[in-house]
Amino acid sequence: MGEELYAAEVTARGLAGDRAYALVDGSDGKVVSAKNPRKWPDMFYLRAALDAVPEAGAKVPPVRITLPDGKLITSDQPDIHQILSRVLNREVKLTAAAVPSATCEAYWPDIEGLDRRNSVTEFGLPEGTFFDCGIVHILTTATLNKLRMLYPGGRYEVRRFRPNIVLDATNGEEGFVENAWIGKELAIGESVRLSITRPCIRCVMTTLPQGDLPKDPGILRSLVQHNQSGLGVYAAVLQGGRICRGDSVRLV
Repeated sequence: MGEELYAAEVTARGLAGDRAYALVDGSDGKVVSAKNPRKWPDMFYLRAALDAVPEAGAKVPPVRITLPDGKLITSDQPDIHQILSRVLNREVKLTAAAVPSATCEAYWPDIEGLDRRNSVTEFGLPEGTFFDCGIVHILTTATLNKLRMLYPGGRYEVRRFRPNIVLDATNGEEGFVENAWIGKELAIGESVRLSITRPCIRCVMTTLPQGDLPKDPGILRSLVQHNQSGLGVYAAVLQGGRICRGDSVRLV
């Protein structure tokens, strides 16, 4: 479910340390993802965190993984692949080296309005990365507040959606404000510049139980009904640098 940071280094490949590791299916070479919960139903029962603060340009630190029974393992122990394979009931390998031309699978639930319903599709990841579609995912509090109004029964908490950057809408804007940013640039702090490239189309992961958040198909259903399945936007990095909580943000 990610972790909340007070500062991070933004690089050409996104936030330093983000998606630095992935599991790869030993049978077909696809990157493991909770986007296909029928194949990987236990992914959200594991927790992971880097062993040290990642630095831009440096080797990625080891990762600590907490198993469903509370046992802690690390990526540098020799039996890491065997342990994870037993936990997930399929042969997997933990890797920090991005797989060339990597692919992933996603299950699309039977929700009216989705282009694909009750089916599994395969998609390619950006070359040399473990990202789904975009390098940086941005979400505003205005969008979350709008969705809470449209679907009061849903728990629209930031951690359910795993954005890299959450922006506080302080100028009074309401609704899905990010939709109007496509094709524009965003300046954060003193140096970071991002190019807003596309909406972030959400999938079955938003509906799954995770931590204390319950299973809720209504989360995705409300996104389909009110914002064409989108939640936030993707961005490419034009200029990296350090960002901190509380930095000013502006469209340029």
